[in-house]
Amino acid sequence: MDHHPDRNPDNREAEERFKEAAEAYSVLSDAQKRAAYDRFGHQAVQGAGGAGFDPNQFTDFSDILGEFFGLGDLFGGGQRRRNTPQRGEDLRYDLEIDFENAVFGMTAEILAPRLEACKHCKGKGAEPGSGSMTCPTCRGEGTVIPSPCPTCKGRGAVQNTATITVKIPPGVREGTSLRISGAGQAGFRGGPAGDLFVVMHVLMDKRFVRNGDDLYVEERLSYPQATLGCEVHVETMEEPLTIKIPPGTQNGALFRLRDRGMPKLEGRGHGDQFVKVIVDIPKSLSAKQRELLREYAKTLGEDPAQYDETVLRKIFGRG
Repeated sequence: MDHHPDRNPDNREAEERFKEAAEAYSVLSDAQKRAAYDRFGHQAVQGAGGAGFDPNQFTDFSDILGEFFGLGDLFGGGQRRRNTPQRGEDLRYDLEIDFENAVFGMTAEILAPRLEACKHCKGKGAEPGSGSMTCPTCRGEGTVIPSPCPTCKGRGAVQNTATITVKIPPGVREGTSLRISGAGQAGFRGGPAGDLFVVMHVLMDKRFVRNGDDLYVEERLSYPQATLGCEVHVETMEEPLTIKIPPGTQNGALFRLRDRGMPKLEGRGHGDQFVKVIVDIPKSLSAKQRELLREYAKTLGEDPAQYDETVLRKIFGRG
């Protein structure tokens, strides 16, 4: 107040001192700036990256006094800022859904606790018809309600649990946030309600692994199937498909099924599905199967004796 420009016309020193106080206000009233100041000091909020104080953002220095010191009415500006409508706070709701619902989309109903504008007084806080008057104690900075609303006790809002319908589009991912405008906390002094952000948590699937918009699934083949080639039925998120496995397919080979992946949330079409081949090696063989494999080894020029179980016992000290 001592350094306010209205009290010190053409006083450069007083103007600079007042700007320092205004800058302090801009830091203390902004949570991010204050945290930066606490961690990195004055230079973190001075000038760098546009984070410093800009005195031109205040059209009236009394706005600073009215907002921070509560003295703006001394210069005719406090009442304008204290009674302006305020937007309600945003809310977050975490929703867990099955993998299949993430693929095809769904409609869910959630129960969201929130403050809602009082229906009895329509958010005004006063008994309908009683109104409010200028408070003689705060000299016009606020108002006093002589007959508070019996439902909300003059607060203008009541705690309630709202049932909200959420439309979940196909292709949502873990962490996808859906915004529902006006479904957050009620506003104050006639301000609009905040928004509700529904955050998706997608459960994992036993069959499919997701990577972006693509899906991966494993298909197990026997050694003869991989060697000689075959046809196999592969699961997709819709109907099964038959794919041809060419002769000589190696373990770990990938086959692409175009447009059989996840719906693209930010665009049209689908991702792809990849089928990974796992060649099964039998853990036990019948006598006939062992004999046939020995014959096969001979055709490769290998010595079947190296596969003799007696030799293996001697080498590894078994039996």
